[in-house]
Amino acid sequence: MIASNRPGPRLTRVQLLREIGLSPHWQLRESATAVGAKPVVTARPEVALSHSGGVEEVAPAHTPALADGREEEIAGMGWEQLRESVATCRACALCQGRRQAVLGVGDVTADWLFIGEGPGAEEDARGEPFVGPAGKLLDAMLAAIDLQRGKDVYIANAVKCRPPGNRTPEPTEITSCAPYLKRQIALIQPRLIVLLGRAAAHALLGDVGSLASLRGQSFAYPAPAGSAYGIPVVVTYHPAYLLRTLPDKAKAWEDLCRARTLMRAAKTAAAESASQPATSPT
Repeated sequence: MIASNRPGPRLTRVQLLREIGLSPHWQLRESATAVGAKPVVTARPEVALSHSGGVEEVAPAHTPALADGREEEIAGMGWEQLRESVATCRACALCQGRRQAVLGVGDVTADWLFIGEGPGAEEDARGEPFVGPAGKLLDAMLAAIDLQRGKDVYIANAVKCRPPGNRTPEPTEITSCAPYLKRQIALIQPRLIVLLGRAAAHALLGDVGSLASLRGQSFAYPAPAGSAYGIPVVVTYHPAYLLRTLPDKAKAWEDLCRARTLMRAAKTAAAESASQPATSPT
Protein backbone atom coordinates (compact mmCIF):
# COMPACT_ATOMS: atom_id res chain seq x y z
CA MET A 1 0.00 0.00 0.00
CA ILE A 2 1.29 3.45 -0.88
CA ALA A 3 1.22 5.88 2.00
CA SER A 4 -0.48 9.18 1.36
CA ASN A 5 1.49 12.41 1.73
CA ARG A 6 -1.66 14.40 2.42
CA PRO A 7 -1.76 15.85 5.94
CA GLY A 8 -4.29 14.44 8.36
CA PRO A 9 -7.10 16.43 9.91
CA ARG A 10 -6.05 19.34 12.11
CA LEU A 11 -6.31 18.52 15.80
CA THR A 12 -8.33 20.68 18.17
CA ARG A 13 -6.65 22.29 21.18
CA VAL A 14 -8.25 19.71 23.50
CA GLN A 15 -6.85 16.90 21.33
CA LEU A 16 -3.42 18.51 21.33
CA LEU A 17 -3.44 18.84 25.11
CA ARG A 18 -4.40 15.19 25.41
CA GLU A 19 -1.56 14.33 23.00
CA ILE A 20 1.02 15.94 25.31
CA GLY A 21 -0.54 14.30 28.35
CA LEU A 22 -2.63 17.13 29.80
CA SER A 23 -6.30 17.02 30.62
CA PRO A 24 -8.63 19.40 28.76
CA HIS A 25 -8.98 21.79 31.70
CA TRP A 26 -5.44 23.04 31.05
CA GLN A 27 -6.12 26.07 28.91
CA LEU A 28 -3.68 28.73 27.71
CA ARG A 29 -3.88 31.77 29.93
CA GLU A 30 -1.97 35.01 30.17
CA SER A 31 0.54 35.46 32.95
CA ALA A 32 0.57 38.43 35.28
CA THR A 33 2.74 40.25 32.74
CA ALA A 34 0.40 42.31 30.58
CA VAL A 35 0.64 41.63 26.89
CA GLY A 36 2.30 44.61 25.29
CA ALA A 37 4.43 45.46 28.31
CA LYS A 38 8.19 45.22 27.99
CA PRO A 39 9.39 41.94 29.57
CA VAL A 40 11.03 42.36 32.96
CA VAL A 41 14.31 40.49 32.81
CA THR A 42 16.11 39.42 35.97
CA ALA A 43 18.74 36.83 36.69
CA ARG A 44 20.05 34.62 39.42
CA PRO A 45 22.86 36.23 41.46
CA GLU A 46 25.37 33.55 40.44
CA VAL A 47 25.14 34.48 36.75
CA ALA A 48 27.46 37.11 35.34
CA LEU A 49 25.51 40.10 34.04
CA SER A 50 26.05 42.73 31.42
CA HIS A 51 23.97 45.86 30.92
CA SER A 52 22.64 47.08 27.58
CA GLY A 53 19.82 49.40 26.65
CA GLY A 54 18.39 49.46 30.17
CA VAL A 55 17.87 45.68 30.22
CA GLU A 56 19.90 43.35 32.40
CA GLU A 57 21.18 40.41 30.38
CA VAL A 58 22.75 37.06 31.12
CA ALA A 59 26.23 36.87 29.69
CA PRO A 60 26.71 33.76 27.51
CA ALA A 61 28.40 30.84 29.25
CA HIS A 62 32.14 31.38 29.25
CA THR A 63 34.04 29.64 26.47
CA PRO A 64 37.79 29.28 26.99
CA ALA A 65 39.87 31.01 24.33
CA LEU A 66 40.95 28.66 21.54
CA ALA A 67 44.56 28.99 20.46
CA ASP A 68 43.85 28.15 16.83
CA GLY A 69 41.33 30.95 16.37
CA ARG A 70 38.50 28.46 15.78
CA GLU A 71 35.90 30.50 17.66
CA GLU A 72 36.69 33.65 15.68
CA GLU A 73 36.53 31.71 12.42
CA ILE A 74 33.11 30.24 13.24
CA ALA A 75 31.84 33.68 14.28
CA GLY A 76 32.27 34.86 10.68
CA MET A 77 30.55 31.93 8.96
CA GLY A 78 27.31 31.95 6.97
CA TRP A 79 24.88 29.04 7.00
CA GLU A 80 26.57 27.01 4.25
CA GLN A 81 30.00 27.35 5.82
CA LEU A 82 28.51 26.50 9.21
CA ARG A 83 26.95 23.29 7.86
CA GLU A 84 30.24 22.22 6.27
CA SER A 85 32.22 23.02 9.42
CA VAL A 86 29.83 21.08 11.68
CA ALA A 87 29.82 18.10 9.29
CA THR A 88 33.61 17.80 9.45
CA CYS A 89 34.19 18.97 13.04
CA ARG A 90 36.59 16.93 15.16
CA ALA A 91 36.90 19.31 18.13
CA CYS A 92 35.83 16.69 20.68
CA ALA A 93 35.57 12.91 21.00
CA LEU A 94 31.87 12.81 20.07
CA CYS A 95 32.86 12.88 16.39
CA GLN A 96 34.29 9.37 16.71
CA GLY A 97 30.91 7.69 17.18
CA ARG A 98 28.63 9.81 15.00
CA ARG A 99 27.04 8.80 11.74
CA GLN A 100 26.51 12.46 10.92
CA ALA A 101 26.50 15.77 12.74
CA VAL A 102 23.14 17.48 13.30
CA LEU A 103 23.27 21.26 12.94
CA GLY A 104 19.56 22.02 13.32
CA VAL A 105 16.35 22.37 11.36
CA GLY A 106 13.73 25.00 10.64
CA ASP A 107 13.23 28.60 9.62
CA VAL A 108 16.58 30.44 9.71
CA THR A 109 14.75 33.74 10.27
CA ALA A 110 12.49 32.34 12.99
CA ASP A 111 11.19 34.30 15.96
CA TRP A 112 11.28 31.13 18.09
CA LEU A 113 14.48 29.19 18.81
CA PHE A 114 14.24 25.90 20.72
CA ILE A 115 17.52 24.40 21.95
CA GLY A 116 17.77 20.79 23.12
CA GLU A 117 20.68 18.75 24.46
CA GLY A 118 22.08 16.58 21.66
CA PRO A 119 21.12 14.14 18.91
CA GLY A 120 19.83 10.69 19.80
CA ALA A 121 20.08 7.51 17.73
CA GLU A 122 17.30 8.46 15.30
CA GLU A 123 18.56 12.02 14.96
CA ASP A 124 22.07 10.71 14.27
CA ALA A 125 20.67 8.47 11.53
CA ARG A 126 18.45 11.09 9.88
CA GLY A 127 20.45 14.26 10.46
CA GLU A 128 17.56 16.18 12.04
CA PRO A 129 16.95 17.02 15.71
CA PHE A 130 13.91 15.71 17.60
CA VAL A 131 12.60 13.05 15.20
CA GLY A 132 11.86 10.18 17.62
CA PRO A 133 9.21 9.94 20.36
CA ALA A 134 10.62 13.08 22.01
CA GLY A 135 10.31 14.86 18.68
CA LYS A 136 6.68 13.83 18.36
CA LEU A 137 5.99 15.24 21.81
CA LEU A 138 7.83 18.46 20.96
CA ASP A 139 5.73 18.85 17.80
CA ALA A 140 2.57 18.44 19.89
CA MET A 141 3.84 21.01 22.39
CA LEU A 142 4.52 23.45 19.55
CA ALA A 143 1.08 22.87 18.05
CA ALA A 144 -0.55 23.50 21.43
CA ILE A 145 0.74 27.10 21.27
CA ASP A 146 -0.08 27.45 17.55
CA LEU A 147 3.43 26.77 16.25
CA GLN A 148 4.67 24.29 13.69
CA ARG A 149 8.10 22.83 13.03
CA GLY A 150 9.74 24.72 10.18
CA LYS A 151 7.40 27.72 10.31
CA ASP A 152 8.81 30.58 12.39
CA VAL A 153 10.56 27.95 14.54
CA TYR A 154 14.18 26.78 14.48
CA ILE A 155 15.32 23.74 16.50
CA ALA A 156 18.95 23.21 17.49
CA ASN A 157 20.97 21.33 20.11
CA ALA A 158 23.71 22.20 22.57
CA VAL A 159 25.97 19.62 20.91
CA LYS A 160 25.81 18.57 17.28
CA CYS A 161 27.00 14.93 17.57
CA ARG A 162 25.33 12.07 19.40
CA PRO A 163 26.75 11.30 22.86
CA PRO A 164 27.35 7.54 23.32
CA GLY A 165 24.29 5.74 24.62
CA ASN A 166 22.29 8.99 24.38
CA ARG A 167 23.89 10.16 27.63
CA THR A 168 23.82 13.81 28.72
CA PRO A 169 26.57 15.85 27.01
CA GLU A 170 29.57 16.57 29.20
CA PRO A 171 30.66 20.15 29.97
CA THR A 172 33.77 19.87 27.75
CA GLU A 173 31.64 18.68 24.83
CA ILE A 174 29.19 21.56 25.33
CA THR A 175 32.14 23.97 25.39
CA SER A 176 33.51 22.56 22.13
CA CYS A 177 30.16 23.10 20.39
CA ALA A 178 29.43 26.49 21.99
CA PRO A 179 30.84 28.57 19.08
CA TYR A 180 28.46 26.83 16.68
CA LEU A 181 25.42 27.48 18.86
CA LYS A 182 26.47 31.09 19.42
CA ARG A 183 26.78 31.60 15.66
CA GLN A 184 23.37 30.04 15.02
CA ILE A 185 21.79 32.49 17.46
CA ALA A 186 23.60 35.40 15.79
CA LEU A 187 22.39 34.35 12.32
CA ILE A 188 18.78 33.63 13.34
CA GLN A 189 18.38 36.58 15.73
CA PRO A 190 15.27 35.04 17.35
CA ARG A 191 12.85 37.04 19.47
CA LEU A 192 12.77 34.29 22.13
CA ILE A 193 14.84 31.26 23.11
CA VAL A 194 13.42 28.17 24.85
CA LEU A 195 15.98 25.88 26.51
CA LEU A 196 14.90 22.25 26.68
CA GLY A 197 16.72 20.43 29.45
CA ARG A 198 19.69 20.84 31.76
CA ALA A 199 22.42 20.61 29.10
CA ALA A 200 20.78 23.31 26.98
CA ALA A 201 20.56 25.57 30.04
CA HIS A 202 24.22 24.86 30.81
CA ALA A 203 25.19 25.75 27.23
CA LEU A 204 23.64 29.22 27.37
CA LEU A 205 23.57 30.14 31.05
CA GLY A 206 26.53 28.24 32.47
CA ASP A 207 26.47 25.92 35.46
CA VAL A 208 24.03 27.98 37.52
CA GLY A 209 21.86 25.41 39.27
CA SER A 210 19.35 22.64 38.74
CA LEU A 211 16.81 22.85 35.96
CA ALA A 212 13.98 22.97 38.50
CA SER A 213 15.56 26.06 40.07
CA LEU A 214 15.89 27.77 36.65
CA ARG A 215 12.26 27.26 35.65
CA GLY A 216 10.22 30.42 36.08
CA GLN A 217 13.33 32.60 36.26
CA SER A 218 13.72 35.41 33.73
CA PHE A 219 16.90 35.52 31.66
CA ALA A 220 17.91 37.38 28.53
CA TYR A 221 20.55 36.57 25.94
CA PRO A 222 22.58 39.67 24.94
CA ALA A 223 20.83 41.93 22.45
CA PRO A 224 21.65 41.31 18.78
CA ALA A 225 23.16 44.08 16.70
CA GLY A 226 20.69 46.90 16.10
CA SER A 227 18.40 45.94 18.99
CA ALA A 228 17.97 47.69 22.33
CA TYR A 229 16.56 44.60 24.05
CA GLY A 230 18.04 41.26 25.05
CA ILE A 231 16.42 38.04 23.83
CA PRO A 232 14.14 36.55 26.52
CA VAL A 233 15.17 33.03 27.57
CA VAL A 234 12.77 30.44 29.04
CA VAL A 235 14.03 27.22 30.65
CA THR A 236 11.84 24.10 30.65
CA TYR A 237 12.05 20.31 30.65
CA HIS A 238 13.37 18.24 27.75
CA PRO A 239 10.60 16.27 25.98
CA ALA A 240 12.49 13.00 26.56
CA TYR A 241 12.36 13.69 30.31
CA LEU A 242 8.64 14.43 30.09
CA LEU A 243 8.04 11.04 28.45
CA ARG A 244 9.53 9.43 31.57
CA THR A 245 8.04 11.84 34.13
CA LEU A 246 4.43 12.45 33.17
CA PRO A 247 3.44 14.68 36.15
CA ASP A 248 5.91 17.36 35.02
CA LYS A 249 4.10 17.83 31.69
CA ALA A 250 1.81 20.31 33.45
CA LYS A 251 4.87 22.34 34.51
CA ALA A 252 6.19 22.32 30.95
CA TRP A 253 2.81 23.58 29.75
CA GLU A 254 3.05 26.48 32.20
CA ASP A 255 6.49 27.29 30.76
CA LEU A 256 5.11 27.29 27.21
CA CYS A 257 2.29 29.62 28.22
CA ARG A 258 4.82 31.96 29.79
CA ALA A 259 7.00 31.81 26.67
CA ARG A 260 4.08 32.77 24.47
CA THR A 261 3.29 35.76 26.70
CA LEU A 262 6.92 36.89 26.52
CA MET A 263 6.88 36.53 22.74
CA ARG A 264 3.80 38.71 22.45
CA ALA A 265 5.44 41.32 24.66
CA ALA A 266 8.65 41.22 22.60
CA LYS A 267 6.73 41.70 19.35
CA THR A 268 4.73 44.56 20.83
CA ALA A 269 7.89 46.28 22.07
CA ALA A 270 9.51 45.88 18.64
CA ALA A 271 6.44 47.28 16.88
CA GLU A 272 6.30 50.26 19.20
CA SER A 273 10.00 50.93 18.67
CA ALA A 274 9.60 50.74 14.89
CA SER A 275 6.64 53.14 14.92
CA GLN A 276 8.51 55.86 16.80
CA PRO A 277 9.79 58.62 14.51
CA ALA A 278 13.54 58.83 14.15
CA THR A 279 15.12 61.81 15.89
CA SER A 280 17.60 63.87 13.94
CA PRO A 281 20.82 64.96 15.64
CA THR A 282 20.85 68.53 16.89
